[in-house]
Amino acid sequence: MENLLLIIIVMLAWFWFDSISARDMAIEKGHDLTHRTNLQLLDESVACVRLRLGRNAKGHVQILRTYEFDVSANGGDRMHCHLVLLGRDLQSWYIPPYLEAVH
Repeated sequence: MENLLLIIIVMLAWFWFDSISARDMAIEKGHDLTHRTNLQLLDESVACVRLRLGRNAKGHVQILRTYEFDVSANGGDRMHCHLVLLGRDLQSWYIPPYLEAVH
C-alpha cells in the first residue's frame, strides 16, 4: 500500500513538472509564432485548455496539449489563438486572419 502511494506521488510530481515545462515551451512557441506574424503575445496569456494522449510519428504515446493565448496587432485589439503541442513538438496552430496596419 505504501509503495503504491509513493508511486502515485512520484507520478503526480512528474506530471506537474512536465506541465510546467510544456507551458514554458508553449510560451516560447507562441512568441515565435507572433514574431513571425508581426503580432504581440499579450500578457503571457498562454493557458492549457485541453489535455489528451496522442501518438508521435514513431507511434509512441505522448501527451497532447492544446494552449490558448491572445495576441494583438496594434495593442488595442485582442485576437484569440491556439497551438497544439505533442510532447514538446508544435503540431498545429491557429491565428485568425487580420489586416496589418500600414505604417
